[in-house]
Amino acid sequence: MARAPQTILAILGLLGLASCGLGAGDDTTKIVFIGSPSDLQANGLRLSPAGQHLRAATSAGLVSLNDEGDVVPALAERWIVTEDGLSYIFRLQNTDWPDGTAMTGESVQAALRQNIRDLKGTSLGIDLTIIDEIRAMTGRVVEIRLKSQMPQFLQLMAQPELGLRRGGAGAGPMVSEATDEGVRLTVMPPDLPEDTDIDEWREQFRVVDVSSMSARQATEAFEQGNADAVFNGRLASLPMADTGPLSSGTVRLDAVFGLFGLQITNANGLLAEPSRREAIAMAIDRSALLQPFNIGGWTPSTRIAPANLPGRSFEPQERWTQMSIEERRSAARARLASGDSLELTMALPEGPGSDTLFASLAANLAEVGITLVRVQPNQRPDLRLVDRLARYSDDRWFLNQFNCDLKRGLCSKEADAFVGRAIAETDTAQRAALMRSAEQALLDSNVYIPLGAPIRWSLIRGNVDGFSENRWGLHPLFPMARRPI
Repeated sequence: MARAPQTILAILGLLGLASCGLGAGDDTTKIVFIGSPSDLQANGLRLSPAGQHLRAATSAGLVSLNDEGDVVPALAERWIVTEDGLSYIFRLQNTDWPDGTAMTGESVQAALRQNIRDLKGTSLGIDLTIIDEIRAMTGRVVEIRLKSQMPQFLQLMAQPELGLRRGGAGAGPMVSEATDEGVRLTVMPPDLPEDTDIDEWREQFRVVDVSSMSARQATEAFEQGNADAVFNGRLASLPMADTGPLSSGTVRLDAVFGLFGLQITNANGLLAEPSRREAIAMAIDRSALLQPFNIGGWTPSTRIAPANLPGRSFEPQERWTQMSIEERRSAARARLASGDSLELTMALPEGPGSDTLFASLAANLAEVGITLVRVQPNQRPDLRLVDRLARYSDDRWFLNQFNCDLKRGLCSKEADAFVGRAIAETDTAQRAALMRSAEQALLDSNVYIPLGAPIRWSLIRGNVDGFSENRWGLHPLFPMARRPI
């Protein structure tokens, strides 16, 4: 059967893979994700970072992301966007599904609709409500019509969860098999000419072994030469990357977009009023919060969507800019003065970075008389750390993370209503105004305390090919199978 006859070769050309000095005898790239072995599950709806990477490697979508985070063709060899920006028309590669049946517009339409049904009730499912209709056109053509313009729509379609599957199996570009340590990925051969030496073709690629383990185990594996790369490093585990004999050149930081802050999950007592929740947010000195980590270039923020989000038609101002931190804390103390107990509980993931962050936050809140107590996540804390990467660079992604239907904590139905109206609004200026109103409603409710951008770090050995830092924190595994020329 045909195996994506041009997909792999097209992706290789677009990825622009660079040679990094792999040895000729190196047959395996060993990738470790920080997490747990169960994270290697790639069939669920709420995938871990490891699961997302495995899904992307084994179930290509219409488009995908390359190692630099750019959208490139995958199962769709090309596409056009209509002048009004409401219709995306994709022409598919001449390829088959894993069961040998031809990949047609009708079968892709069915797979996309199934993905959307499966994702209902998730934040990504809410993002996909922008889609108005999916139509199968003649032969290998699929049209997706939107309710309103979304310049980042291809970025949304490149998400791993939107990889196309039939009968539970994806169309590559890699196939996976379970091993004792995790998962082994092998590149699928495309539809090659009959005179091709398949063994010679296979020599172009290495297998990729993927495992998932704790941060301590992952950094030790890297230090001992048992891992070529470590992914999904976060602030909680960052101190582990900065200690021991690791060269500073091996630690790579992605300048990512996303959410890093405190979700309020309790609307009682100290947290009952929006003005008192704002007082807590005002007490935090964000510019000094991460100083113990010595991270250059980290951007603190008091807003939900970052001011430097690409494609924005305006640049919002940070909050409380006319007040010094001393003035903010003085105002916070005045709002908090009452007979209520000034104690809050907070949940953080395990790790030395979390210990340092908690100490910094506790010291900040102590300045306004609040005692912060650390508890386990299952103890229903008042505050829960949000550490989440953005899927695309639009205000709507940030606002959708607090949609009331997700039941993640306190929310704003008013903000949700503004976002819903914005989706249906075809006038660009009116849509932007509705989105600004949505963010303001969410800020006024103070259900989330922003701190700044998330932290994502990796450990990369010099013999790893196909890795680039990017704003999405996604590092496709397929490029890492390519041997340097």
